[in-house]
Amino acid sequence: MILSGKEIKKRLGTDIHISPFNEKQLNPNSYNLKLHHELLIYQQPPLDMKKKNDTTPLTIPAEGLLLNPGTLYLGRTVEHTKTENLVPLIEGRSSIARLGLFIHITAGFGDVGFSGFWTLEIFCVQPIRIYAGVEICQIFYHTIEGEFDRYVSGKYQNNTGIQASLLYTEL
Repeated sequence: MILSGKEIKKRLGTDIHISPFNEKQLNPNSYNLKLHHELLIYQQPPLDMKKKNDTTPLTIPAEGLLLNPGTLYLGRTVEHTKTENLVPLIEGRSSIARLGLFIHITAGFGDVGFSGFWTLEIFCVQPIRIYAGVEICQIFYHTIEGEFDRYVSGKYQNNTGIQASLLYTEL
């Protein structure tokens, strides 16, 4: 089951934490998350799964930043979220997708107990200008059935910003 917007609001401060929270971003069954002004790009291909790949920070200026196809931009949400007893997921907003902008390639699935900012894997199909503070994606919550283990991985838990891939730590 997916929680309604009213249920999301009701559970704030218990098993759902969103900071900052703005009721204007609440939808019938999701909550819109905003794009932070910081981005990362990988310095140079080819990327190597077994190594730490160097990144370069970018800042989205007030006049926006032009994204180019063929480049992966890592961003993050303005909002910090924490979820207990529910499975959080993020998806792009349809208005954003209709401009050819993807906000996650495959990593929209969160784990029960995740706490942190959402790292976004931003990719565009044609050049597009983006702006910090735009409501770029939405978070929604599924209930979970049965016994479960809470997410406790130190890899992405309690992050303080954008996180490039840490896959190399597993290999």
